[in-house]
Amino acid sequence: MLDLILRNCTLTDGRTGIDIGIEADRIVAVMPNLVATAGETIEAGGQLVTAPFVDAHFHMDSTLSYGLPRINQSGTLLEGIALWGELKPFLTQELLVERALAYCDWAVAKGLLAIRSHVDVCDPRLLAVDALLHVRDKVKPYLDLQLVAFPQDGLLRAPGGLANLIRALDKGVDVVGGIPHFERTMSEGAESVRILCELAAERGLRVDMHCDESDDPMSRHIETLAFHAQRLGMQGRVTGSHLTSMHSMDNYYVSKLIPLMHEAGVAAIANPLINITLQGRHDSYPKRRGMTRVPELMAAGIVVAFGHDCVMDPWYPLGSADMLEVAQMGLHVAQMTGQDAMRNCFDAVTTAPATILGLDGYGIAIGGKADMVLLQARDKVDAIRLRATRLVVIRAGKVISRTPAATAMLDLPGRPAEVDWIVRN
Repeated sequence: MLDLILRNCTLTDGRTGIDIGIEADRIVAVMPNLVATAGETIEAGGQLVTAPFVDAHFHMDSTLSYGLPRINQSGTLLEGIALWGELKPFLTQELLVERALAYCDWAVAKGLLAIRSHVDVCDPRLLAVDALLHVRDKVKPYLDLQLVAFPQDGLLRAPGGLANLIRALDKGVDVVGGIPHFERTMSEGAESVRILCELAAERGLRVDMHCDESDDPMSRHIETLAFHAQRLGMQGRVTGSHLTSMHSMDNYYVSKLIPLMHEAGVAAIANPLINITLQGRHDSYPKRRGMTRVPELMAAGIVVAFGHDCVMDPWYPLGSADMLEVAQMGLHVAQMTGQDAMRNCFDAVTTAPATILGLDGYGIAIGGKADMVLLQARDKVDAIRLRATRLVVIRAGKVISRTPAATAMLDLPGRPAEVDWIVRN
């Protein structure tokens, strides 16, 4: 007797007619025609079952604060940073926790069960750090929350920046962050990368830096990050987020940079919704897209993930914790409309960010954690196209969210469509 069986599943590797057996919080069987009974059985009906969505780059301390203390009228990155600075003195731990928990509810309903959130450490009170550490513990039964110590105002530029970041790590923050392009000079930016990488290496922590979030092709801190990752033997533990300056770099320099990143084992995170919104703001026409070179990075064997980055905050007025919306925007911006490319975009919000976060037991495999999502879709491309309904969300072997099926699926002629009614003229 098992605790739960999902029958007749399609898996993301293309296998169909698969039954998934769950005992306690682990997967114990993945096979066709599983001969067993269970306390609960879910009939998947040939629909897609995937490991949970993962957001490798988010800012939970600012989420759902849109309009506070005012709206970002220019829509620019710098006005957003200024707005956050205006809001910080009025933050309370209670409101930070309330907004973060509300967002986590949204995330669970969307099958998003792991998030890496940057948390600003430039406020000497570390209110946001304490708030999100509390949230991390509170949501642990439902969602893995990994925190990055993020010196929003610059490690060396902000008074007490390094001391505050170290205090945050001492409190239990998981990852070392940085923002070298926001330091006063290029040389100070490079120095901040060195300091932070050495600190992470000393403590055995991962690194995830906002790197070169700029339209300036001369913003090249990712090169420095790759150098220190290799020098310190941190391959597989270092990530560059945004990397939007790469969009504006000349091809000759990029032909050198991408192999350096691969050699150093540095991962990359693009944030399609925000990159396409904030970059190119100083352009007239033609306007640059801004998102980093996702297809080229993937082709080089670099682990590339998509992040949501912002939801209803000083930088972005939209969003709903839907990683399929993120994948869909990434697909369009990077012009990744080939079949394999579209599947890679699905992986960029599932397996790739799980690798970057170092999630143990991730995936639909025997012995893995019984965390999964039943989607109203037949394959990865279908899931992105439809931004598929999350029919069932399972965490540690228990159903934690259900959503009614959409009554109409836009399907191809000749394939059975789940449609309640059709009107034809």
